[in-house]
Amino acid sequence: MTPNTPEGRPYPGQQPYPAPRRARSTVDPRQLWAGGLATAVVAGLVALVGVLVCRWLFNIPILAPRRDGAYGDAHTTTLVLLAAGAALVATLLAHLLLVSTPRPMVFFGWIVALVTVILVIFPFRTGAPLAQEVATAAVYLVIGLAIGTLISGVGERATRIRAVPAAPAAVDYPESGYQSQGYPGQGYRGRDG
Repeated sequence: MTPNTPEGRPYPGQQPYPAPRRARSTVDPRQLWAGGLATAVVAGLVALVGVLVCRWLFNIPILAPRRDGAYGDAHTTTLVLLAAGAALVATLLAHLLLVSTPRPMVFFGWIVALVTVILVIFPFRTGAPLAQEVATAAVYLVIGLAIGTLISGVGERATRIRAVPAAPAAVDYPESGYQSQGYPGQGYRGRDG
């Protein structure tokens, strides 16, 4: 590296300082969506295990009457598929935020947290017995936590930082008629000047 003159121009026969490099993040969509699919499987299994634990271990009949056994009925299958679908929607949301917003995982965390709170509150408006409401809310909370934490981790891992060259150094090009902008006060000669 060679120093520049006080006016910011290189000394005769020398090159100017190279422009500083900026960092830009890029998203690896294959890695993001592979993690999203894995999260969908985990979310579906979390929903299934949550229903089985409530119905079989604690004997709380959520999503179906007690007579339907440990698995319940089609509502359990619906919950498993909805949990997997919610993970895929969360992956889409994370992808959109990663390519469009600053600090995308902060916004993602807030969105997932608020949607999870809405889903946790919802069972308490159904009129079911309190034990069933609490159990259903707990299952929804664990599903939301699993989706939020897993997709956040996948989103961070799928983001790469790469260096991008910045604008070229300010250099005068007399043969082209172009004069660089310089810096504030560069041409000031004082009151008498």
